[in-house]
Amino acid sequence: MVGTIVYQLTRNLTMDEIKANGFEDYFVDHTTGVYPSGANGMPFTAAALQVKGDIVTDLHEDLAAEQKARTTYDNILRFCDDYDVRDAIRFLRAREVVHYQRFGEGLRIVTDKLDSKNFYAFNPSFDKCQDKK
Repeated sequence: MVGTIVYQLTRNLTMDEIKANGFEDYFVDHTTGVYPSGANGMPFTAAALQVKGDIVTDLHEDLAAEQKARTTYDNILRFCDDYDVRDAIRFLRAREVVHYQRFGEGLRIVTDKLDSKNFYAFNPSFDKCQDKK
């Protein structure tokens, strides 16, 4: 959705608008195509996706990712004055909040089923497979 918003806002820019808004460096490399990157210009890579294969660790990572996305949307809303963009960003922000709640519920379910005496000493999804040998 964010890529679509960027495309809609930039697809009809004139060269004067590109220059006046400091968009020329981006334009030279990507014209007005959507190129996923952070606000600092760092391109998106799969390295941003973290997974350890341990359900407790991975759910914490998922929770953190949802919070970071929510914070990004909060920051966009602080300076954006385009009603249509704000409306879409509010929707995305609300979605992050719901995802955070669902991951939190999943974490609670998983931790309720762990052996409290051995809470962090094993990877339940991996060690369970090893026990079958």
